[in-house]
Amino acid sequence: MASYGPKRRHVDDESSVSQNSASVSTGAESSLTTDMAIMVQTKQIMEDVNIKIQTVKNIDQPMTTLKTYIVDVISKMDQVDNNSRKATIGIFGKSGNGKSSLINAVLGEEELLPPGSLGACTAVVTQVEANLDDSNYTAEIELYSKEEWDKLLQVLFRVLSDDSEDRDDEMFETAKEKITALYGEDADKKKLEELKKDEKFSEISNLLSTGPKFISKSERFDFANEVACYIQYCVASPGGWYWPLVKNVKIKIPNCDERLKHIVLLDLPGTGDCNKTREDMWKSKLRECSSVWIVSDINRAITDKDPWGILKHCVQDLGPGGECQNINFICTKTDEINPGPYMRSSRLTKDEIGNKDQTAVCILHRNKSTKELVKKKIESLNPGFKKLMEKFSTEVFTVSSKEFFKQSLNLETTATEIPKLQEVLKSTNRRINQEITRDYVSDAKGVLSLIQIFSPNTNEEMVETKARVHDELVNNLKDALSELDRQFVKMYENLDKCLTEGVQNSLRLCVSTAQKELIEPDDI
Repeated sequence: MASYGPKRRHVDDESSVSQNSASVSTGAESSLTTDMAIMVQTKQIMEDVNIKIQTVKNIDQPMTTLKTYIVDVISKMDQVDNNSRKATIGIFGKSGNGKSSLINAVLGEEELLPPGSLGACTAVVTQVEANLDDSNYTAEIELYSKEEWDKLLQVLFRVLSDDSEDRDDEMFETAKEKITALYGEDADKKKLEELKKDEKFSEISNLLSTGPKFISKSERFDFANEVACYIQYCVASPGGWYWPLVKNVKIKIPNCDERLKHIVLLDLPGTGDCNKTREDMWKSKLRECSSVWIVSDINRAITDKDPWGILKHCVQDLGPGGECQNINFICTKTDEINPGPYMRSSRLTKDEIGNKDQTAVCILHRNKSTKELVKKKIESLNPGFKKLMEKFSTEVFTVSSKEFFKQSLNLETTATEIPKLQEVLKSTNRRINQEITRDYVSDAKGVLSLIQIFSPNTNEEMVETKARVHDELVNNLKDALSELDRQFVKMYENLDKCLTEGVQNSLRLCVSTAQKELIEPDDI
């Protein structure tokens, strides 16, 4: 099995962003804290209401019925599992394009997920969410039943036995890869009956007979090593890789409430998956997604057909309906660049680079160019497709997970754009927290309105409680609105500052370029 080195670094993105970004983030955290405070205070109010209303005695039958109903409503409000309200982000892309590294980076968990499969076939569907129960890293792995795998195995060996001229070579390589991944080198050259006599065959049959596989580890290093064989494959080390048996994997990680409490990250294979059942699975899961991230290696973002095929499929499937509102195009591996050849191909000169870091300048130049090209390609799509695209908010990111984790950086942390994606997760979490708070407060107001039906003469103490609860709720809501206004003002000031600086920089560059073109001879 692949082993992941002992060095592990949990990235605290709050300390790694710029001062402006930090101030915006701090304001956002205050908003989150405010939502939680409002929820706690409102729950305390409803608890007091529940206690007081049950002390009301000597009332007629209609009021008794109403009292029972209100107590029941409050009880149901407290039984709602708000942690189950989730937004699903589907992450699409071919294996090897950096999806796992991207997920590790946005979670600040270096090497939590192993790199993509080093073979021809795509990895399994992997779901990542927060562990809200304990401080362990856990995985629940759903496997095929023994009966299901026996049927699939027969199909695989029929494909391997096909030596006709019409043989589908891709299916042949896929079948070979699955058999050797599980049963070891040269297992594909055996007959099925011969393979059944092998000790490895019995071991795998026993594994499938035990039902779902559960892994729970307190250390990320131990967890990553144990889960690797279920979600990846290395052709250089055949045998003992169980991903062909896996339907899906649900991973939960601790200490990530701010980013993942109300979010599910769904690592989905790209188009053309070698397993038809698995391909149907990710297509069905697509409609669960409230956001889609399409991941592509930056070197092939424009020319590779796969990410654009995924984009087309997502838009056509999600365009007519569904809750998906965002489709982001994410170009990965921006750090993989050879400055010399890139400078020649892009016509960057040493004068343009000046005394800046050559590699960093080339990375940033390519990032900017790629973003522009991706946006232009989206704009050039046929009118019918563009019409469907209008439903979605689309943004292009150029990211480097490797640079984000490195101690000595070619790029500033913000230039890796990982903090931007982390903020996407945080803002989504905050939005859902706000929705939960809003719904609970709305229900609380409904209960207070029902209490108005009680006659003021029925119970003087109840009237006083009602008035106090009403006043507390109004004051809390006023405080929350004031805090929200304050955060909006702060974010506006930061945004205005950034925009002003951007305009000034653009003006200086424009003047500089104009002077250069007018004064220096055009000898190119």
